[in-house]
Amino acid sequence: MSGSTIIFYLLAALTLVSGLLAVTTGMIFRAAIYLLFSLIGIAGIYFWLQYEFIAAVQIIVYVGGIVVLIIFSIFLTQQAGEELPKQKMGRQIFSALAAFCGLALVLVQLVQHEFVITNGKRIEPTVANIGNQMLGVSDGGYALPFEVVSILLLAALIGCIVIALKSKPETE
Repeated sequence: MSGSTIIFYLLAALTLVSGLLAVTTGMIFRAAIYLLFSLIGIAGIYFWLQYEFIAAVQIIVYVGGIVVLIIFSIFLTQQAGEELPKQKMGRQIFSALAAFCGLALVLVQLVQHEFVITNGKRIEPTVANIGNQMLGVSDGGYALPFEVVSILLLAALIGCIVIALKSKPETE
């Protein structure tokens, strides 16, 4: 086993274990920190694949933007050490079913997809080429996914505002 393979397995383990801990922990601040490590692991995989631009975007947008926004929302609205309320069994079953359906959908798509080896010229990953691909509306352009990411960021901002507006329990 080469050193590159070992690095991949370490990054994959960091990502998967942190992601699992993020969704199973009962402490909201710890969940945010585990999410942070999971996203850093994903950025590490992008660096390992030599996609430096995508890794930098991962760190800036997700680690530096969304997670920091979530952590600030936690600190401004709640006690960071509070334990989250126990979820009802129906919600847990629904969450497990949704995760299973998502995994099944991904596996079905992988089985049905035909992977084609191309002999075309490789496009250099410069910022100009990446920008032209991301904003291109022609065949091979990624304008729609670019807009979906902007909607994701908007949803994260709205979610943080909703968390911040949560009413605090009155003390007697």
